[in-house]
Amino acid sequence: MSNASDRNEGAAEEMGGKIKKGLGQLLGDEHMEAEGRAKELRGKVQKEDAKAEERAKGAVEEAAGAIKNRVGKLVDNEQMAAEGKAKELKGENRQKANQ
Repeated sequence: MSNASDRNEGAAEEMGGKIKKGLGQLLGDEHMEAEGRAKELRGKVQKEDAKAEERAKGAVEEAAGAIKNRVGKLVDNEQMAAEGKAKELKGENRQKANQ
């Protein structure tokens, strides 16, 4: 399953849990309310897990880009340095997008 679908599935699970919890509260059904709370939390965990995975991928991408950038500068290869810088920035953006 892709990361985006994991996040979307987690968001749907969370929303479904909120609805079930609310119905349980409205109907005075403690069991339904508890099931809704559990479903809501499972969704939050799934969503946060997907975001953490993307942050980790971004950190690796940023580090690899920084290395390529530095090596490119060291060997006086402008193209390599530029590609490294681009990868470094892409990794930073991936991390920021998943906070």
